[in-house]
Formats: sequence, C-alpha cells, structure tokens
Amino acid sequence: MGPGPSDVSARVLGAMARPTLGHLDPDFQRMMEEVKEGLKDLFQTKNRLTFPVSAPGSAGMETCFLNLVEEGDTVIVVRNGVFGDRMRENVVRAGGIAVLVDVEWGKAPDVAVIETVLNANPEAKIVAFVHAETSTGALADAAAICALAQKHNCLTIMDAVTSLGGVPVLIDEWGVDAVYSGSQKCLSCTPGLSPVSLSEKALDKIKARKTPVRSWFLDLSLVMNYWNGEGGRSYHHTAPVNALYGLHESLVILFEEGLGSAIARHKHMHEALVAGLESMGLKFLVDKSCRLPQLNAVVVPEGVDEASVRAHLLKAHSLEIGAGLGPMAGNVWRIGLMGASARRENVELCITALADALNRHQYKTDVTGALKAAHQVLDA
Repeated sequence: MGPGPSDVSARVLGAMARPTLGHLDPDFQRMMEEVKEGLKDLFQTKNRLTFPVSAPGSAGMETCFLNLVEEGDTVIVVRNGVFGDRMRENVVRAGGIAVLVDVEWGKAPDVAVIETVLNANPEAKIVAFVHAETSTGALADAAAICALAQKHNCLTIMDAVTSLGGVPVLIDEWGVDAVYSGSQKCLSCTPGLSPVSLSEKALDKIKARKTPVRSWFLDLSLVMNYWNGEGGRSYHHTAPVNALYGLHESLVILFEEGLGSAIARHKHMHEALVAGLESMGLKFLVDKSCRLPQLNAVVVPEGVDEASVRAHLLKAHSLEIGAGLGPMAGNVWRIGLMGASARRENVELCITALADALNRHQYKTDVTGALKAAHQVLDA
C-alpha cells in the first residue's frame, strides 16, 4: 500500500506466464490493436497515437518531452512536487527553456498564477503539469489548466501516472495534447509499461520539427511504424511481449468492473481510510478539496519515528507504505489505495497495523474506534 507498484492480480500474473509469441506474430498484432483500443477507452480519447511505451512511466515522460520540445522552446512547468521537477529536467535535457510555476508542496496549482506566468512569457509553446502529484497526493484541475493553455496557444503535457484508472482522466474533453501514465498503479499491472496518448496538434508539432528527436528509441516517427496498422508494421524493437499480455489482461479486468465503478471504488475506500485514520487523531497533508483518493499523504505525529513505524508495519504485518520525498521526507507517510489494493481488507489492515505501530511508539490510538469509523463508511 505504498505509492506504487500496487498489488498485481493473479489473472495478470497468469496472463504473463503464457507462451511468448514473436513481436510480429499475427496473433500478437491483433492483441496490440486491442490494447490500443482499451487505452483509448481508458484515456477517454479518440487519439490515433495511443499506445504503451515499452518502458516505465519515466520513459513515457521522456517520450512526450523529447518529441515535443525542441532547442530553444519555452515550456511553462508547474512544479508542486518531485515529479514536476522531473518535468523541468526533461525540458532542459531536450534543449528547451523551463519557466517554473512553483507551488507549495501539498497544494493544487493556482490557475491564476499560471496565467500570470504565461502573460509574462508570450513565447511559451507548452504548459506541462502533473495531474496527480505522487509525492504529495495533490490533484490538479486539469480542465482549467488545459483551457488556459489553449487560450495562450500552448500545447499541454500531462503526467497521469497515478491518476489513470483511479480518478477521471478525460483527455479529449479537457484538450490534453500529450499524456503519459504507468502500468503499475491503478491498473494493477506489473511495472515496465507506460501508456501514452498524443493529439493531432501534438503530431503536427512533431512533424514540423527542424531537428531529430534526441532519442532514437523514443522517436515517435520511428516507434509508430511498429505500433500503427495491423499487418503493416515494421520492426523497431523487440516488444516486451509478456508484459503486454499483462497490460491486456489488466484492461480486461478494469472494463469488466467498469471504469466508472473502479473510480467510485477508489473514492469509497479512500473515504473509509480517512474516517479511520482521522478518528485516531491523524491528519492529512492535502486539503479535502484537492486530495487524491489513491495516494494518501498522512502527516506523521510529532515525536513519532516515521521510519521505525514503517519498518514495524513491514516486519509485523507484511504491509508496505511509502515514505515522504524531498521536503516531505520524515514528515509524511504515503499510503496507496491503487487498483487491486483499493479494497476493504486493505483498509482494515492498514488501520489495524498503523494503530499497532503507533501504540508501540508512544502514540496512543483506539483501533476499535478507528475500525468502527471506517466500517460506517464502508457499510453505508
């Protein structure tokens, strides 16, 4: 129950154990098309350039930035945590100029502040932001940020690594031009694949490039010769065949449940966890108005050794939760409720185990009362 990876279902693991087909085998190519269509439904988009990059979410991030940012391009980067700063680094490595909109960690970006920065930098070509900041659990108003970017004739790049499958991600409705995610969080697949989707406007910018993309492996003009069109593909790289079996199965599981039902489940489990932990006197870093259901940053009580608590959870209860990153190190625990991990038994385990650990660290809690508070939500 950390910030990822989440628990992987037995069905996904079983799918990955199937015999390996060749990456140009007709049966595998048919499955590739199903994965692409499933990802379009998941992203809520009709973008034809929608597919999983053969590497983790960080490679999906590089795919978007290296293809869309050219030497000298000004990119507005909204930074409210670790992953916003990784966006900045990608801009710099692509040869662009990163103009930062710094936001207090644990807060959602203020659209008015972003607009002030855009007004001061009329040459900007891209606005980049993290939809769900994994280091804090803050959720950005993607619709408002994208509308603002469009007003200033900018493309958008959005990090949806933690949000996809856990909260609404509406690529076409919001007008997101490039988005990347990961297989290991709310999709409950193994790490190693990064679903991406790019709009026609993004493709036009790529086609108009004056210089080659700075990565051969991630150059979309080459990669899509493999991913586009059943029967007409050309070899680019040996695809991670069995990992793609797993992603395919995770999409099947997700749509069996229903995307709306999965999103509602994440919200319900989050509310139950909040009720239980708040009854123990614990507080959350992020305000309720912009709190991400699947990534819960819980403030460590004063005087409690947060690392010792995590160690006890792992040793005594086989439960893993995450530590804080950057300025949040030592100050918060990051508790994940992602994919298959977002279920009643995990909420109960987390409350029980954390109460046990805190009682052992001189922070007295009432586990019975905490479970009762959680059950009132779970059984409503």
